[in-house]
Amino acid sequence: MTQFRKRAGTMSAVHRLKRAVPDIATFDGIIRSLVLKNPLGCVSHWIALKHQPPIGIVREMYTAKFVYTDTAGKRIGSGSEVYHSVEGYNTGISAVISNMANRAAHGGKVRHTPDADLFSVTLKCQDTGGELYYLSIARDRMTLSSYRDDAIRTRVSEWTDTVPALA
Repeated sequence: MTQFRKRAGTMSAVHRLKRAVPDIATFDGIIRSLVLKNPLGCVSHWIALKHQPPIGIVREMYTAKFVYTDTAGKRIGSGSEVYHSVEGYNTGISAVISNMANRAAHGGKVRHTPDADLFSVTLKCQDTGGELYYLSIARDRMTLSSYRDDAIRTRVSEWTDTVPALA
């Protein structure tokens, strides 16, 4: 069996949200505010002769879930679509709902189920002490990884307390 060994010096921490972020608009607002206002005090830096912003988006993934029902309202199918941007997510939902060929193939009516949707963004931040770490925010949890200094975890925790949707 493959053994995974813990790396010396780096840590990760997970915060499970009491309630999932209610919708894409709230989630996107949290991410945009974090990137634009930089409440974590991250600093810009250089990597491979390229200037990096204080907080950079490394990866975005938005999954829209759908249910297909027959005329009696019975579930006859389901589907999901993954998008790499909020704009793609919003446009894609409309495209799936209006796709008559897809509806005919399923033999029923399609309905978007937003409560089942998944959102995830990974951010990269350089601390004032020069330490580079990652913050992954999903609809139901946050993961802080690749940090060494506990002051970073404290700062992220304090910021989280100021955002009602992340409580």
